[in-house]
Amino acid sequence: MVEQTIENNGDMTKNITIEGGESMGDVQAGIEFIYHMREHLLDVGVATVYVLVVYAAVLWLQKKFRDS
Repeated sequence: MVEQTIENNGDMTKNITIEGGESMGDVQAGIEFIYHMREHLLDVGVATVYVLVVYAAVLWLQKKFRDS
């Protein structure tokens, strides 16, 4: 649970309280990240192909403008 309190009585005070939740180690966080990325492999693949196509188009346009 995350709680945020802002008091505005002359001086600005902001208190943030985070309760609950379990801390996880770096290894566990890395494993969960990899696990969640497996669910989005198609999305990552499509985005990668799109970026490569746009980069190729930019290089092609630069060559066209340099030659003319």
